[in-house]
Amino acid sequence: MPSLDRKDRLTIFSLSAAHFVNDSYSNFLGPLLPFLVVKLNLSIAQAGWLAAILAISSSFTQPLYGYISDRYLKKAFAVFSPLVTAVFMSCLGLANSFEILAVLLACGGVGIASFHPQSAAMTAAASRHRRGLGMSIFVTSGTIGFSLGPLLITYTVLKFGLERSYVVMLPGLAVFALLYFLVPAVEHSTKATVRQGLRQSLVGVWQPLSQLYVLAVIRSAVQTCFVSFLPLYLSQKGLPPLAAGKVTTLFMFFGALGGFSGGALADKLGGRNLMLYSMLFSTPLIISFLLTEGFESYLFLALGGVVLLATVPVNVVLAQNLLPNNASVVSSLMMGVAWGAGGMFVPLVGGIADSAGLSRALMLVALLPLVGFFVAVFLPRERAVKPMAVESSV
Repeated sequence: MPSLDRKDRLTIFSLSAAHFVNDSYSNFLGPLLPFLVVKLNLSIAQAGWLAAILAISSSFTQPLYGYISDRYLKKAFAVFSPLVTAVFMSCLGLANSFEILAVLLACGGVGIASFHPQSAAMTAAASRHRRGLGMSIFVTSGTIGFSLGPLLITYTVLKFGLERSYVVMLPGLAVFALLYFLVPAVEHSTKATVRQGLRQSLVGVWQPLSQLYVLAVIRSAVQTCFVSFLPLYLSQKGLPPLAAGKVTTLFMFFGALGGFSGGALADKLGGRNLMLYSMLFSTPLIISFLLTEGFESYLFLALGGVVLLATVPVNVVLAQNLLPNNASVVSSLMMGVAWGAGGMFVPLVGGIADSAGLSRALMLVALLPLVGFFVAVFLPRERAVKPMAVESSV
């Protein structure tokens, strides 16, 4: 990014690296479920509730941190949050009951929640006029970390044992030290000037913002359900835990590639069109994964991840454009609250899986993007959105 100064580049890449590490911890639960189900004798429904607890604690409190960040944008949340996440998420293997496991997940969720709104707003501010590229780097880094998390925790447990899962705390400690000394304060964004209240700003843009939020919830629901249950689904198909973790990583890694390319595709196709294509084509690809086996099945899963997650950074940028003076709050809605709302589908799917089978439950999840397609049809084109963003910022 030659047009940005050294401080801006350092901010973007430092926060992206932190996003990578922080989100890798946030995806430990799924690959640990096969081990924890055996150790704690959990039902599939209980496993689903654990995923919901993590989603709620790491998501629904994000607007609070976003509200604070829009007024007092400092680096404390971004620096200390990965440390909190690392400490609690690395100790999941130590839990000896469902209740203790739930508490550890809730505390780990606090670290995840406090990191995202502030870091996203700081990244957007440091990116200046190259916000699409900066947010793509930031979001993609988190998605790649999220995709590699299952592989990291699975290898750790197989090598050291479930009771020594705390070994994976080390990367979090390292990135905390790195951020503490290297992340600079972003002077041109640390004191956000809010010209009007959030409620006033929402008046002119609530409809397209609501549509973007619904699309984010649908995408998050599909992603969360598959990440949570894919290791268990593959284990039921006869794959060993390590292989199941690798396939889950495959899904998220190719999803990260889709997210990185989403910004460039949106520039050519338009954000609205990209939303339409993503929702329309992800359903047949994911269903094809469930109906096939072997290499062909994994290929469909990887392509499904690319198409489904291509809209992640585009969704955030479109929402930030609608409310430019409330970037942290709107980022928390698209990245945090939407993720939490999507996570509420997990216990529902777990209940369906207990009665009808996990394969049929995941088949229903794969149909959700078709609902998103009809929502995206009514999204205004970018030419219609820009005047709304201007009006809401004056």
